[in-house]
Amino acid sequence: MLTTRLITAAILLPLFVGALLGLPNKYWAAVLFPLLLAGSWEWAKLAGYQRNGRWLFSSAVLLTGLSVLLASFEIGSVAAFYLPPDGIAYGVAVLFWLLPAPAWLKGKWRVTNPLALGLTGWIVLVPTWLALTRLQAQPLQLLVLLGIVWIADSAAYLTGRSLGRRKLAPDISPGKTWEGVAGAVIAVAVYYAVLRFAFAPATSWLGGAGGMILFGAITIMSIEGDLFESWIKRQAGVKDSGSLLPGHGGVLDRIDGLTASMPLAALVLFYAG
Repeated sequence: MLTTRLITAAILLPLFVGALLGLPNKYWAAVLFPLLLAGSWEWAKLAGYQRNGRWLFSSAVLLTGLSVLLASFEIGSVAAFYLPPDGIAYGVAVLFWLLPAPAWLKGKWRVTNPLALGLTGWIVLVPTWLALTRLQAQPLQLLVLLGIVWIADSAAYLTGRSLGRRKLAPDISPGKTWEGVAGAVIAVAVYYAVLRFAFAPATSWLGGAGGMILFGAITIMSIEGDLFESWIKRQAGVKDSGSLLPGHGGVLDRIDGLTASMPLAALVLFYAG
């Protein structure tokens, strides 16, 4: 299992990073589009939709996501106190992750209403795809942001496995521990310190308290996204969201930390200033 996981990562990660750094933005959006389709199909299965319902949900996600993206590019620069469609999508997602999602996890809600699950799936998927697409306009910045999530996830896993004693949320994801969270925070703090020392003079968004807060918020939000997907899978009675990525599960299993963190990053970097 571990060997398969490493082989898959060794093949896909260089391709992903190469596309992120080398492709024009519109082609990058096209590369991410099949992942949005796969993620929407996996969510529809977790929500318990039958085949027709899965096609309907996936089609709605793809069409609305593309419409919001095109409308956002069409509007371009905007006046003060006005958010373009993608900014609204990021705002909705951030509010979801700050308010309903923590309550959902704390209360261990078992939501079965198809409309509620469909709306939640849209909030989980579309703002994430939009954020990954729009942030790639500055590819190195996006790579740094993705690095936060990847480092936090890896550090939490390794620290939790070696030192973990106190369970973070045993009824949701028994393998996660508070020691793992501490390991993630420390690893990201070191990552931030290295980046700030090396690049802050030429990269204003890394400097000052704002950069530290953003890195910390992305770390915490990525953990929340991971927990939320774990709870949805537990409700559906499955271990993985899919089997598209050998050794890793499905697309949702790989982007769970991004779903809660990238809309926040896009909202802050595009519109908070």
